[in-house]
Amino acid sequence: MSRRDVGETRILAERRGAVLVLTLDGPGSRNSIGPDVYDAVQAQVIKAGADPHTRAVVLTGSGGFFSAGGNVNALKESASGTLADATARTDRLNAMIMAVVKCPVPVLAAVEGGAAGAGLSLALACDMIVASANARFAVAQVRVGLSPDGGATSFLSSALPRQLVMEMCLLGAPVSAERLAGLGLVNVLSPEGGALEAALDLATRLAEGPPQAIRTIKTLVRSAATVDLASQLDNEARAINLARFSAEAAEGLSAFLEKRPARFGPADGGA
Repeated sequence: MSRRDVGETRILAERRGAVLVLTLDGPGSRNSIGPDVYDAVQAQVIKAGADPHTRAVVLTGSGGFFSAGGNVNALKESASGTLADATARTDRLNAMIMAVVKCPVPVLAAVEGGAAGAGLSLALACDMIVASANARFAVAQVRVGLSPDGGATSFLSSALPRQLVMEMCLLGAPVSAERLAGLGLVNVLSPEGGALEAALDLATRLAEGPPQAIRTIKTLVRSAATVDLASQLDNEARAINLARFSAEAAEGLSAFLEKRPARFGPADGGA
């Protein structure tokens, strides 16, 4: 396990076979995150996406909590700076979010306790969310006179009814993982204390799948929200027709016909 010091919250990186586990480690601040953490997470995720031996990434937090988001003291102090300074800070947040979204391998959030503010945005940027039954999710910025950032309104609006998005953003009150699981935002509910292991089980299943096909599927699902049907049909057709001639498809189809588990090799590049 490696440990990188990034101020109050550190990033711990640990390999579990083909899965990379990144842990936000700042239990004294409930794993609050700021520009140094944004940069560190971005770098780790980009590195994982370029590594053919990494098939999935799990993001989690230490101390029984995912992340409380921005450090309130740091946010208050930032008001003494300039708009350019504030913009540079949110640019670094957005770069982290985009790195998670664009990572070619699946990225899972394992949420214990709760996720709030920019911490919630980080969880929402992931491809799947595994949460313990006691976890709570809050768009907390309104409680300190701020509006959401890090893509929270976009991620929530694409997944939840408008009225619930308004409730979460306008009130800032925590919403239970159980409620969000019923609406499809949380993929797996685990017992308290079991989110990481449940996420690792899911990540391991993904790691055993066809890596290039999984990368392509991530790209297609992400693009579906931004292109029209005709364009998406073309994207899907091109992807599946190219895949027909791949070693992955040859192995997958042969394994199916021979009634044996498929054995997929390392990923050989991006989608």
